[in-house]
Amino acid sequence: MKHNRKWLALALSGALALSLLAGCAETQTPDAATGNSDPDTQETVEETSSDALVIAEQGIFSVGGTVISSDGTFDVANYYTSRTGSTSHVDHANVLYQIPENATGLPMVFLHGYGQSRMGWMTTPDGRDGWSDMFLRMGHSVWLIDQPRRGEAGQTSVAGTITTEPSDQTWYTQFRIGTYLNDEFTYNEGSQFPQGDNVLDQFFRQMTPDTGMDSANGDQNIDNEVVARAVAAAIDEIYERTGQESILVTHSQGGLPGWETARYTDHIAAIVAIEPGGAPQTDSEAYNALLEQDIPVTFYYGDYIGDEFADVPVAAMWSMMAASADVFTEAYNGAGGSSTVVHLPDEGITGNDHFMFQDLNNDVIAEHIETWIQENAAA
Repeated sequence: MKHNRKWLALALSGALALSLLAGCAETQTPDAATGNSDPDTQETVEETSSDALVIAEQGIFSVGGTVISSDGTFDVANYYTSRTGSTSHVDHANVLYQIPENATGLPMVFLHGYGQSRMGWMTTPDGRDGWSDMFLRMGHSVWLIDQPRRGEAGQTSVAGTITTEPSDQTWYTQFRIGTYLNDEFTYNEGSQFPQGDNVLDQFFRQMTPDTGMDSANGDQNIDNEVVARAVAAAIDEIYERTGQESILVTHSQGGLPGWETARYTDHIAAIVAIEPGGAPQTDSEAYNALLEQDIPVTFYYGDYIGDEFADVPVAAMWSMMAASADVFTEAYNGAGGSSTVVHLPDEGITGNDHFMFQDLNNDVIAEHIETWIQENAAA
């Protein structure tokens, strides 16, 4: 109910300076004769108000992208069918933001991964707090991106073809939640992913197609430069509005354009990469931009990674992907930068999959990240 009230309020009103009370306080009921609140109810409200999440400002905007046009002269007499001499605003990012009443930390920009949208940061499949709420409570403003050609930023300059081929089991396995055996979804041993048919239904329904991807023909490539330029434009806009640099939090596929973003803006305070699709090559332009701007970087990896997990089909593949973070970190630190690689099991935090920000212990991981931020990129 907490999430429904907050995001429904945004959709219906679009108002700024809206206070969202996310606690479980009882509603005050005015006395019919006097209009005064019941004293007992008032006391309950006061006792629970400390848990309220108060938003001082919120909104939504598009940023970056380009405008394309068709040849010819627009025929106003046939305006509904005419496409000659027309324009289209495309390839932008869409940003939903919230600023808490007592903002003390740097802005946090969240960039989702493949087949996802900003929804993944906002809630969990079983309806608990997402990271956006958690970091708001820690004093950060949050800026949630739908990357170009995805979600509410679906307008594209490239005509993709969206496949209708079923693939839930494929991604479930790829994400290291478990796999599919004997006509049912299984969970890795000790999994922190919330369980139940309703949970899986919610999880699979958050998958979001890329409108510029030719996925019907097997092409899963994403234009990292288009995404990076739009994310950079968002970070520059945030700097204009707040006067602060941003902490960029990326996930999975979003990690690749996340590195490239440093080539197009100098307002990144730090990068938190949640199981990115890889680290930058040490001789790349992205690597050099990160190093020149002295941007601190941290990588986070969950459980079930490595050859010892013989019953996890993708454990070895993820081990190779995570190894790129080690190569990057050694070179980056050797060149004077600051990079850390966090394997959660080494921290005593176990059972996490590719969607650690939706797992049952997502609050523990959020606190771990906040500690890193305070030590490396405090406001």
